[in-house]
Amino acid sequence: MLYYLFTYLDQLDLPGAGMFKYISFRSGLALILSLFISTTIGRRIIDKLRREQIGETVRDLGLEGLYSKKGTPTMGGIIIIIAILIPTLLCTRLDNIYIILMLITTVWLGVIGWTDDYIKVFKKDKEGLRGQFKVIGQVGLGFIVGLVLYLSPDVVIRENIEVYNGENAIEEVQFQPNETKSTKTTIPFLKNNNFDYSTLVDWAGPYKQPLAWILFVLVVIFIVTAVSNGANLTDGLDGLAAGSSAIIGVALGILAYTSSHFQFASFLNIMFIPGAEELVIFAATFIGATVGFLWYNSYPAQVFMGDTGSLTLGGIIAVFAIIIRKELLIPILCGIFLVEVVSVIIQRFYFKYTKKKYGEGRRVFKMTPLHHHFQKAGNAGIEALIQKPFNVVPESKIVVRFWLIGIILAVITIVTLKMR
Repeated sequence: MLYYLFTYLDQLDLPGAGMFKYISFRSGLALILSLFISTTIGRRIIDKLRREQIGETVRDLGLEGLYSKKGTPTMGGIIIIIAILIPTLLCTRLDNIYIILMLITTVWLGVIGWTDDYIKVFKKDKEGLRGQFKVIGQVGLGFIVGLVLYLSPDVVIRENIEVYNGENAIEEVQFQPNETKSTKTTIPFLKNNNFDYSTLVDWAGPYKQPLAWILFVLVVIFIVTAVSNGANLTDGLDGLAAGSSAIIGVALGILAYTSSHFQFASFLNIMFIPGAEELVIFAATFIGATVGFLWYNSYPAQVFMGDTGSLTLGGIIAVFAIIIRKELLIPILCGIFLVEVVSVIIQRFYFKYTKKKYGEGRRVFKMTPLHHHFQKAGNAGIEALIQKPFNVVPESKIVVRFWLIGIILAVITIVTLKMR
């Protein structure tokens, strides 16, 4: 909104009004606003949640420090959502299709997460919203995002073209003269770093392009569902999900900036995505909101984000990466989310397999998701492989170590653009 106001004032020659044309200025302003909003309203919302007795219920899982969390206000993801939405509405161009998609994603998954938390807290149903309804909501969002990216004329790219010299070395990177609709994305570690989904349906002949878009939409649905659930599983320790998401947000902001900047895209030899520069501002609000939430969520937490926050954060990360054509980098960038999900899958599969084979279920990890494995005392894992006493790691140390791993993964993600 402020963009349009200051554009008008700039036409009236108001000194300083032209600053709103610059992405760097609006990103900085959005970051400050989101940080200010999350820290300012955070205290009021936490007090309101306490008065309404919207507290965390605790089951006996044998984890160190678990009972100290009992009664801690939950549904704090509302703080993050508000701190994202207000600066985004104020600082971005609202006619940008990518910003519209990010706003839809934030509200859509926020409503699903809030409904889940509401059922848990007010209806006293510890299972919350039934799993199939969550998945339907996530699939629905993925379908909408994929369909919009397919149908919108504003969703275009200019593909990078490598020009070689006589020695078969890249002399320069040029871009196609025209903006085109495309199912291409960035693939890491390969010299020709553009992957086209249509290559997977070469057998379709004249139906190749429509099938490529159908495949793309299915990939979008899978990624949105997987990453939002991954963030949800990661939200189990004070500050873990919020801090990990903030780190991912910084990396996504850098990737969005380089993808929407003609010179940087040429230098990095990646496709140029017109309009994606507005996503840098959204990334700034995302970072400010999550960091501001950490003010209250870091150990010992004064509030938990609940599914209201975790599902929303994961969905935002997924859709953001898809929009800037970097979804194939998600396994690296969101490595923390990935190992949390994989640990649960391995645990369940091995438990069922051993129960069927030996009559009793055995476990690979003492507890999943993985972060709880380090909290639980006793012998660890598969008896034949790990039979050493395992000391409990303090919660704050687990979180910081996961953050450090997340920083390393974020750096690797950005570096992959030149690792070919």
